[in-house]
Amino acid sequence: MLRLFKRFQKKEIMMIILSTLLIVGQVWLDLTMPDYMSEITTLVQTEGSAMADIWLAGGKMLLCALGSLALSVMTGYLAARIAASFSMRLRAGIFSQVENFSMQEINRFSTASLITRTTNDVTQIQMLVAMGLQVIIKAPIMAVWAICKIQSKSWQWTTATFCAVLFMLVLILIAVTFAMPRFKRIQTLTDNLNRVTRENLTGLRVVRAYNAEDYQEKKFQTANDELTSNNLTANRIMAIMFPGMNLVMNGLTLSIYWIGAYLIGAIPLTGAPAIAQRVGLFSDMVVFSSYAMQVVAAFMMLVMIYIIWPRVSVSGKRVLEVLETHSSITDGKRREGLPGQEGEVEFRDVTFRYPDASDNILEHVSFRARKGQTVAFIGATGSGKTSLVNLIPRFYDVTGGQVLVDGVDVRDYALDALHEKLGYVPQKAVMFSGTVSSNVTYGAEHATQEQVQQAVAIAQATDFVDTIGYDGAVAQGGANLSGGQKQRVAIAGVIAMRPKCIVLDEPTAMLDPRGREEVMEIVSDLNRRLGITVVLITHHMDEAARAQRVVVLDHGEIAADGPPRSVFSQVELLHRLGLSAPETVELCWRLRELGEEVPLDTLTVEECAQALRRWASA
Repeated sequence: MLRLFKRFQKKEIMMIILSTLLIVGQVWLDLTMPDYMSEITTLVQTEGSAMADIWLAGGKMLLCALGSLALSVMTGYLAARIAASFSMRLRAGIFSQVENFSMQEINRFSTASLITRTTNDVTQIQMLVAMGLQVIIKAPIMAVWAICKIQSKSWQWTTATFCAVLFMLVLILIAVTFAMPRFKRIQTLTDNLNRVTRENLTGLRVVRAYNAEDYQEKKFQTANDELTSNNLTANRIMAIMFPGMNLVMNGLTLSIYWIGAYLIGAIPLTGAPAIAQRVGLFSDMVVFSSYAMQVVAAFMMLVMIYIIWPRVSVSGKRVLEVLETHSSITDGKRREGLPGQEGEVEFRDVTFRYPDASDNILEHVSFRARKGQTVAFIGATGSGKTSLVNLIPRFYDVTGGQVLVDGVDVRDYALDALHEKLGYVPQKAVMFSGTVSSNVTYGAEHATQEQVQQAVAIAQATDFVDTIGYDGAVAQGGANLSGGQKQRVAIAGVIAMRPKCIVLDEPTAMLDPRGREEVMEIVSDLNRRLGITVVLITHHMDEAARAQRVVVLDHGEIAADGPPRSVFSQVELLHRLGLSAPETVELCWRLRELGEEVPLDTLTVEECAQALRRWASA
């Protein structure tokens, strides 16, 4: 927590110092009131006392109370300002830090955990700061000051007070010892509950399709019961604190008056000095009772902190864990590539292994995509295609070798400069809540309306965009758009950025044949009209056939590389990887040579033969 509090700004530290001075003044006024109470008690019991003197002492006591109230309000205001501004900066810091994380750090923290840390954990810290300035600072000052005032009154009363304080400390120690482990588990169990809830909401359609509502309810119930049981146990332990404090407070008051009665009863009833002594002792008893209650109140305030401290301590560690985790992707300084190599992407003997993995995902991968060229990567599931393209925008860094964009190692670029050169369209297009225009200009804030319309036209999205309008609402995740529409809007957004190279990770995986054809026409336009280099991942042979170069990956290594025809002629390799039925490859290529537009990976031998006969008869 101390490392966390070092993040206070100078202005906040000055406000803390001012709050401390206000609290000292408040404690002084609170501890001055018993003195006036003693004076009033003495005046009331002394014959011949003037009513004006009693009113004067009462007025001073009232002024002390009003002054204490005013200082308390000012302290509360400052504490709220400090806590709110500090928590605001913590949330902003976590959000900014997460935005700079590489995929390695993102995978280290779960999404549910990051949400909990940004909201619930920061709220716990805010509560501590707001209460702490009024309690943690005030309680020790009040306790020490009050004890100094009472220790000279009577050793019997002082002993009773110290016994009460000792009992409270033992009670606090026992409660915290048993409750601390429970409070430490609360945040972890909250993460788990958020994870289960998020999974259920995200996969709601699948849950209903598989009639898995009961299973999900049991799963949620288990997580909910664990959190509830943990909270109940912790709160039951802490529930003994306040009854214990009340017992101490009432017991101390009773003991003070019992001791006072005994001491007063021991004084003889005869003579004016004895009466004066009795009056003075009674006045001291009233004052001591007030001071003793202040001591107990100070410890009760500390108990409130002890109740929330274990949980806040865990929250502070979790927040610091995010704030002090630095991205493994370090920013370079270069902003421009080499002249004459714009739009080129090159892998030089690249080897890659995921953090904490035992085996390499990619080994000795080398290829070069020239400007305006489409390079298609095909391979069986798990062959390393997505891992390969994730190295280009530096979602991860290579384990060995180099990835070059425009002739410069990507590690030498400033990340924003590198990302300006690249466009990225994932397999599942990501839409943000807003409008069509806001999604198209997401990476190109300064794009004009004409540029937006041009990008939409190139992405072949004009028809449906004109229907809903450029200011048409897009729901969260693009729920009101079809898969093909989302994919075209995503591609339009990339085109609006005017990048030198576009990475397409299976852009047609979720589309029907017509949608696939439309997207592949867009890819062809990117080469012809804009001269953009395209790195394409696909499982479809007919899509790969449109590329100028095809790279086949097999267990992280390049198994074949070259023009489509030379690669597809290796029917044994393709058959082994399950990419195409080898019996149809030669027939399909013959049909393509004869001008027939046929897909390479869908026709059977008989269908190919029938198509060939139709062509011959025509």
